[in-house]
Amino acid sequence: MNTDHWLNMLVYRITISKFARSLKGSGFPARWNPVGSYMLYTASSASLACLENLVHRSGEELKNDFKIVCIEIPNALKIETIPIRNLPKNWELFKNYNFTQKQGDEWLKKSKSAILKIPSAIIANEVNFLINPAHRDAKKIKIKSIESFKFDPRLKN
Repeated sequence: MNTDHWLNMLVYRITISKFARSLKGSGFPARWNPVGSYMLYTASSASLACLENLVHRSGEELKNDFKIVCIEIPNALKIETIPIRNLPKNWELFKNYNFTQKQGDEWLKKSKSAILKIPSAIIANEVNFLINPAHRDAKKIKIKSIESFKFDPRLKN
């Protein structure tokens, strides 16, 4: 039993219930991956995971059955970083997805780490973490807990 788990990093993911137990990624295109490139998006906090969902889902979708997944990443794992200073002006805009998708896809293909730390496009100075499920170290990343999650009805999209 790992008694040092408190030393490990925790990241969060809010997802539809049927995907909660999977650490594989969907392969659907998003900010950091083109279609067919599998990566799992996580946030550095539960509140950031909530905001990430809010900006990508419509009001009706927020009524689905969601889970919040707490994922434990061993501190011994290498984490690569894309610093915000290395991104072009207005990188967060939809029109620049091509640039960020290329960055994420290159990271997946090089497979030097299972984790990529990226800036949040929503909150300056906050970060998200991408997980490469195909990396050999991905099997060391574990789901710590899964709990029901409901979006507060006052949150509107």
